[in-house]
Amino acid sequence: MAGKWARVLAFSFVGLVLPSGAPAEHEVYYRYVVLGYVKDASGVPLQGTRVRVIREKTGFSYMAETDARGFYVIVARLGDESVGERLQVKAKSSSATLVARFDPGNHTADRGTRLDFLGKKPVERPGTFAATLKQFLTR
Repeated sequence: MAGKWARVLAFSFVGLVLPSGAPAEHEVYYRYVVLGYVKDASGVPLQGTRVRVIREKTGFSYMAETDARGFYVIVARLGDESVGERLQVKAKSSSATLVARFDPGNHTADRGTRLDFLGKKPVERPGTFAATLKQFLTR
């Protein structure tokens, strides 16, 4: 499980140099995960689709590409102070606005949401986030 997170974080923080004594950016309270599936209107997975999460506050964006199952994972750097921040998520010609919802006092639970793109319709499914993340980390 730790190896999979290491790969995800390596892609998310390429080129980031942390000075000594900096907070541990890999900790759960510094990340917000957006994951889900991109499929066409008939439910066929769309491989190789670019998905982008853009922080409205800063304009900084994070990108991923879907796998053969149409699945994507994006790890955004959001700390406790980012609760309630708006995020734009784009896949092909579809987009959705999410609000980063989490308990800033909880530094053990994974933070994030699931957003599926079904045809041109984005569907947020926060209740399935934890199970989908667990499935991703254990495959």
